[in-house]
Amino acid sequence: MKGLLYQNVANQIKADILSGNYPVNSYLPTETELEEIFGVSKITVRQAVQILADEGYVVKRSGKGTRVISNRLFNKLSKAVSYSTLLEKNHDLEKELLNLEIIRFDKEDEMHQYFKKDCLKLSRIYKLDGQAFIYFNHFFPVVDQSNEEALEEIKEYSIYHWLSNHGHDVSHFQDQFSVGIADAVMMEVLELEDEHLLLRKRLSYSLDNEVIEVSHGYYNSDIMPYMIEYEI
Repeated sequence: MKGLLYQNVANQIKADILSGNYPVNSYLPTETELEEIFGVSKITVRQAVQILADEGYVVKRSGKGTRVISNRLFNKLSKAVSYSTLLEKNHDLEKELLNLEIIRFDKEDEMHQYFKKDCLKLSRIYKLDGQAFIYFNHFFPVVDQSNEEALEEIKEYSIYHWLSNHGHDVSHFQDQFSVGIADAVMMEVLELEDEHLLLRKRLSYSLDNEVIEVSHGYYNSDIMPYMIEYEI
């Protein structure tokens, strides 16, 4: 193989995923088996699998192996760099968890169509160079874990890793943008004078096309405009 060995291994596995040799929901061969298939070291295999995980093709589950979660052509042709990744290039970006609670609602509530009776609500903020400028409310299925344990796990990993660790693997998501109205808490936390903010509503879907996360992000775009960078 020419070029970076782990990249070549990742490219070959990716080709096998896209061609259907490793269908969605199937598991890749074990690390030992991949070492033998490609004639490479364990660290090379791990680097290759990490590339595929970062690109959204597989998810690594401790004690269960590496599962294929996507064979979408989008993963192959285009890669979007997240807003937070772009900000971290030139700024100090800090995430602060505010609260995690179980909420219940009736049939008239927007969340009823996704979670039926109750769900977990996580509130957090993003700070840019020390100044709070995004307020998030995330909604998830209730998991068999205390709120304190869940908060610690989310702090250590990320929301999507936490969901995956509890059997909710994200396959794809959909974003909608509109003008949002900040409530009194957001006005105070974000130190706003104008209640109008950029609102991003995100629906995250499982492999079975069920909604497993809803997030409402309120952005003070006067501090930093919303950006997405695409690599073609």
